[in-house]
Amino acid sequence: MPYDPPTHSVERSLRRAGAAVVAGLDEVGRGAWAGPVTVGAAVTGLRRAPEGLTDSKLLTVKRREALAPQLADWVSAYALGHATPLECDELGMTAALRLAAQRALAALPIRPDAVILDGKHDYLGGPWQVRTVIKGDQSCVCVSAASVLAKVERDRMMAELGADHPAYGFEDNAGYPSPVHRAALEEFGPTDEHRLSWSYLDALPQWRHLKRGRIPEPADEQLSLGF
Repeated sequence: MPYDPPTHSVERSLRRAGAAVVAGLDEVGRGAWAGPVTVGAAVTGLRRAPEGLTDSKLLTVKRREALAPQLADWVSAYALGHATPLECDELGMTAALRLAAQRALAALPIRPDAVILDGKHDYLGGPWQVRTVIKGDQSCVCVSAASVLAKVERDRMMAELGADHPAYGFEDNAGYPSPVHRAALEEFGPTDEHRLSWSYLDALPQWRHLKRGRIPEPADEQLSLGF
């Protein structure tokens, strides 16, 4: 199914308002049961994007992996930030996303004047000037670039974790629910890479004692967090 390519429309709007450097941010791993939550930050300027760029979820694995090195060379700057499973449990997902985003922005070699954030919730907040865009990972070039770079890097990290925990199939499911993942959890329980405040433990009576209390999230956030 063809998709309209992302544009610089929102970035141009922010530039007209005085932001000389605009970064796009997108997260990966929000609803996973295991592994970090990752936020990518990308500064692209107004150059024409590489062919086929769009939201990473709309691309095949092969296409994402081919596109990521092109993007790494093409963007003006990019960086990735991560929040660990323990941080997701102890801080709550909104704060963990903020932490990962702050780490990504701090790692950029240039400080953005404004940030385009995918979605409708501003989990970043001040002192950043933030513009939220629903489906920004499809419509905004810099957010699409951040989406692909973050997805490919987190998938690589999860494949490496899969080598240490082969029963869970992390190299295929990236820490998200899957039949292999569910079966391994039932037999072996969660690993150190699992988020222990997630509701999957409620369905595992023999491991339920490991569940951590979680930080309450705003009601409109809960549907997408995998609790």
